[in-house]
Amino acid sequence: MSPRSPRVNVQMRHRSQERIIGAALEVFAAHGYEGATISQITERAQVSRGLISYYFASKRDLLEAVLGRWLDSVLSMLDDQGEDVPADRLLATVIDRALLGAREFLGMQRLMLCLMLQPGTREVFAKVERSRAVAVRAFEERLRAIFKARGAADPALEEVLLRSLLEGVVYKLAVYEDTYPLADVRPRLYELYQLGEPSPLPLPPDDFRVTDGLRAPV
Repeated sequence: MSPRSPRVNVQMRHRSQERIIGAALEVFAAHGYEGATISQITERAQVSRGLISYYFASKRDLLEAVLGRWLDSVLSMLDDQGEDVPADRLLATVIDRALLGAREFLGMQRLMLCLMLQPGTREVFAKVERSRAVAVRAFEERLRAIFKARGAADPALEEVLLRSLLEGVVYKLAVYEDTYPLADVRPRLYELYQLGEPSPLPLPPDDFRVTDGLRAPV
């Protein structure tokens, strides 16, 4: 049998790392960072403990990789949108992808909120964010350019307010999963930013239950 080419080796290493990171994300989401164990991650990833140790020296290193993957997905939200896309369409895309992403990956959103706030993991998030300072700045500038094109007096402030609104929605959805009226919040955001009537969500309508108040699931 001929030896594997360097390219194949790189691909195999990448697949192994991705499988481990994916498993770590699932285990952290299910048990919390402190409650998760390397043994649980090896079982979920179906790899040996030695392989995990080869790529990640500690659980903290795995946490950095999980946080990095999530942050990269946020920062690349508009990468497939060309520079000629109208500002209103870009803003609608940001809103929809933030809300639908939160709904689809709610367990991950809960995990990320906890990791960003809890002592001991908050510092890791800050480190990961600093390591992507160029990408973070580029994303901020892309959002600010949207508001500048829409004629905002202070695009930087509008960028902060948009992210605060969306992160607040995600937080409430994460806490009040069964009773948060996301189907009503989305068109209200469109109305707030004068984006017109939103297209239907690509999810079953009864996935969102509007009630008389927000209640945490039992």
